[in-house]
This record gives sequence, C-alpha cells and structure tokens, in this order.
Amino acid sequence: VQLQASGGGSVQAGGSLRLSCAASGRTFSTAGMGWFRQAPGKEREFVAAISWSAGRTSYADSVKGRFTISRDNAKNTVYLQVNSLKPEDTAVYYCAARSYRGDYPYWGQGTLVTVSS
Repeated sequence: VQLQASGGGSVQAGGSLRLSCAASGRTFSTAGMGWFRQAPGKEREFVAAISWSAGRTSYADSVKGRFTISRDNAKNTVYLQVNSLKPEDTAVYYCAARSYRGDYPYWGQGTLVTVSS
C-alpha cells in the first residue's frame, strides 16, 4: 500500500486547510485510514481515523469540533479538514493505513502544516 499526502501549507491562526491522502496498491487489505502529527521536539500523536466500510470516525480530544476526517472510497482517498487552526497545530501531518489487526503498517511521507499567530 502506498500513501501520498498533500495539502499542507502555512496559514494564520483561525485559518483552514484540507489535507488529502491518496492510497494505492493493496488497499483492500486495509480497514481504514488515520491521520497523525508530529510537532517539532514532540512525539507523534494520533489525530483522527476513519474506517473504509462504515465510515466510523474517531478523534483526538485536542481536535474534536475543529477537524473532520472523511473518505472517498471510489478514489481511495481520505481527507482531513482542519479548521480554526491554532499555533499548537503546527506539525508534520502523516496519513497511515490501518490493518484489520488494528495497527498502522503503512505510512505516507507527511505534509507540513504551519500556523502562525
């Protein structure tokens, strides 16, 4: 499974972006997709996830109400709409494909989101 993330950029606080993650290859072997982020000097953290089939979603508490994850099964693409951005949202955002075991064995290259105050 190959993942290609895009959509990052530099915005001011309060701004919005839409991140995309296109999956290719053996996507049928995956149960869903997730977004993670890693800020400078910090560990990578979970942001949001969605299942391919039922579209069930989950979010980190820090982004609930501001971020929305969605999917387009026909395009094998997952989106992360990020609104009301804060400087603390600055990070490299990674998409990952979740296996049916529940782990994330496939990762994209990351896209940088920079939020200025």
